Amino acid sequence: MDISVQDLQAMRTENKPHMLLDIREPQEVAACAISGSVHIPMNTIPDNLARLPKDQPLVVMCHIGGRSAQVTHWLRAQGYDNAVNLDGGISAWIAEIDPKVAHR
Repeated sequence: MDISVQDLQAMRTENKPHMLLDIREPQEVAACAISGSVHIPMNTIPDNLARLPKDQPLVVMCHIGGRSAQVTHWLRAQGYDNAVNLDGGISAWIAEIDPKVAHR
């Protein structure tokens, strides 16, 4: 149910279809975000299910992975078997893939 930042980077590099869903609050996204991510705050996910694909990986992301793990679990209970949690969240992405994301 988890995906590493390295696996996400490989998906992006290889242009594999996926949606990167950023569930953080607007002020968190304003501070730093991964390009191409779709921002839907955690508390609005139930009202936005129609925006989420079921036919490609749905990578759910937050700051360090706790909230996104909860959302991933909830989405899977709603039939989104394609939902996976980004292990370590944007913090791991910044530390291991792209430190420039932190300096928007």
